Amino acid sequence: MRCPPFVFPALCYLAVSTAQAAGLKAFNVPASPDGPAIRGLVWHPCAQAPQEIDARGGRTFFGVNDCPIVGDRLPLIVISHGRTGWLGGHHDTGAALADAGFIVLAINHPTDTGSDTSGTDSLAVLVERPTDIKRSIDYMLERWPDAARIDAGRIGLYGFSWGGYTGLAVIGGNPDLRKGLPKCQTSTLRACKELEAGEIPAHAIVHDPRIKAAIIVDPFPDFVFPKENLKGVTIPVQLWSSDPAQNGDGLSGCCAVTVNDKLPSKPDYHLVKDAKHFSFLALCTPKEAEAMARICTDAPGFDRVAFHGQFHTEAIAFFRNHLGEAVAR
Repeated sequence: MRCPPFVFPALCYLAVSTAQAAGLKAFNVPASPDGPAIRGLVWHPCAQAPQEIDARGGRTFFGVNDCPIVGDRLPLIVISHGRTGWLGGHHDTGAALADAGFIVLAINHPTDTGSDTSGTDSLAVLVERPTDIKRSIDYMLERWPDAARIDAGRIGLYGFSWGGYTGLAVIGGNPDLRKGLPKCQTSTLRACKELEAGEIPAHAIVHDPRIKAAIIVDPFPDFVFPKENLKGVTIPVQLWSSDPAQNGDGLSGCCAVTVNDKLPSKPDYHLVKDAKHFSFLALCTPKEAEAMARICTDAPGFDRVAFHGQFHTEAIAFFRNHLGEAVAR
């Protein structure tokens, strides 16, 4: 479906998302010796009609704030955003999964968001991101007020871009940061400069065996994962790639294909023709498109609304297949 030019895109999005009446609950994962407080937002099954919600700075969600959760023993999906992203970057995906019966948690990775880039591209953030995921799952299972609604045996992950790296690391990948040095010769990454200066991360990468299935999109940086260092990734993976033909942005199609060749078990691999890297982010409203053209502009002829409908269908089927059926309302 393509949104007609005379229809406000947010209304078009709502029209194709009438079932996505996800409930929304915001909170903080408290600071601990393992890291600072983490901002979190949960989408969950809700029986009420969706509303338009002003999320932040002209960004729009569709859902119901503080709606009672429908269902028990629900699977949990954790979303890891990309470099300098935020917890709302995949809000339509969170809503679609919630409507299908999943509890979905998206977090802000501290020091690597649009409002705090103090750790962006650093060695420290490569280690901290997987720890953020584990800490967030700990909170959801142990301290979240609705923890009893979650089935702790059915946890999945969705990671985009640097969130894809995060996902590969937390599900068993062991990044070898020194192996990345040759690639650093052509990279301006802060982590590369730190490696070249002899710095090493203060802590080891954290894995979380509670995660039973993962969707990984355009993972970066991929060069820190030699093939042997991905042998620990044994859970089912659905791997998505934007189109290398759109690589004029320096991002699209760069990395998923190399990870596909390295994983020990063949992932469910999807290459999306004409998709740019940012085509996996939620549909933009006019205000968002004006303020963030790089993120909101797709290749000519590419229909982000239609693609997201297909992507959500595949994602729901994948998680249901590997985590067990989630009962929709």
